[in-house]
Amino acid sequence: MPSTRRLGSVRFAWPRSLTLAAALGLALMSAVQVRSQTQAETPALDELLSGVVRIKTFINPDARTTENLGHERVGSGIVIDGSGLVLTIGYLMVEAHAAEIRTNDGRSVPANVIGYDHETGFGLLQAISPLKVRPMAFGKSAEVRERDPVLAASFGGRGGLAPALIVAKREFAGNWEYLLDEALFTAPAHSDWSGAALINREGKLVGVGSLIVNDATGKGSGPGNMYVPIDLLPPILGELMSDGRVGGQAKPWLGMNAGELGGNLLVGRVTPGGPAEKAGLKRGDLILGVNGVEPKGLADLYRKIWAQGAAGVAVPLDVQQGNEKKRIDIRSMNRMDHLKLKSTF
Repeated sequence: MPSTRRLGSVRFAWPRSLTLAAALGLALMSAVQVRSQTQAETPALDELLSGVVRIKTFINPDARTTENLGHERVGSGIVIDGSGLVLTIGYLMVEAHAAEIRTNDGRSVPANVIGYDHETGFGLLQAISPLKVRPMAFGKSAEVRERDPVLAASFGGRGGLAPALIVAKREFAGNWEYLLDEALFTAPAHSDWSGAALINREGKLVGVGSLIVNDATGKGSGPGNMYVPIDLLPPILGELMSDGRVGGQAKPWLGMNAGELGGNLLVGRVTPGGPAEKAGLKRGDLILGVNGVEPKGLADLYRKIWAQGAAGVAVPLDVQQGNEKKRIDIRSMNRMDHLKLKSTF
C-alpha cells in the first residue's frame, strides 16, 4: 500500500516498492504539481513556509573566511522560536558583524550574530524584534528513513519549495576538516540549498541545507543535497545562545583542505596563517599517514588526527613533498580561536 500524507495542499503518496529512479521521477512530477498550485489558497502551507526566511550577512573586514566565502553572504534561515531566533548553516554567518532577516511578506529586520559551531556547521542569528511568523517545530532526524518523501524549503515561500526524497543517510567528510557521522542526502538537487529547511511529512524540521553534491547516494546515482541533521542542535543550543560557541575540549585543527584523488589524500589548500602553513605543509603534498599509520580515506584521516589529543596537541603528519617523504609535526589549535568571531548580541 502507498504511504500517504497531506501537508497543506501537497499530497505525498510513495509506494514503498518503488525503485529509486521511479521514485525520483514521482518527486519531479510532484514538484511540477506544487508549482501549478502557487495561485491556489493554501494557508497551512504558507504559514509553515513563513518560518523560512532570507538572511543576508555582512562579514568583518579582516575575517579569515572572506577569501572563500565573500564579504556579504545570502541564503536561508529557519525561525525556531517566537522571539526571532534563526537557525542557519554556519558558513553564511561565520565572522559576520551584522545581519539582516527578510520575511516572505517583504519585511526586513536587523539581526544580531549569536553563535557558530564548527563541528556541526550550525549558526544562530537573533532578530532584534519578533518576526511574527510561525516558528518551525523540530522533528527527529534519527527517525527519517531512506526513500521518505520530504520538502526542501528555501526563502521565498512556495517559490522556494521543492519536493525530494531521502536517498541516503551516511557519513560525510568535507575537505575543510569537517565530519558528520551521519548526514541526510536528498534528490533531486535543490538549487537554493544554503540554510534551506528539510521538512518531514509531519511538517517538522529534520535538517538544514549545507551543500550540493555530485553523488547523493554514494553509489553513483547523480546529484543531490546534503543536510545537517537537526538532532545535532538541541545538545548544543544552550551553549550557542549563552556563549556563542560550544565549550569543552575542542578537536585539533590543522588548517588544511584535503581530498581523495586516485586513491591518494592530496592537500588542495593550506589556510594562510594556520598551523599547517606554519609547520611547512604545502598545497600538492600527499598525506601518507598520521604518526606512522596510513589513513583509509578522508574520514579516517580526520579520526586519526583527532585521536592524537585535544586542540593544541602536536600532530605528526607523514607526507610526500615532491619526491621527498618527511614527517611534519603540526602544532594544532582550536578552529574557533583562529576565526575573527564577534557576537553582536
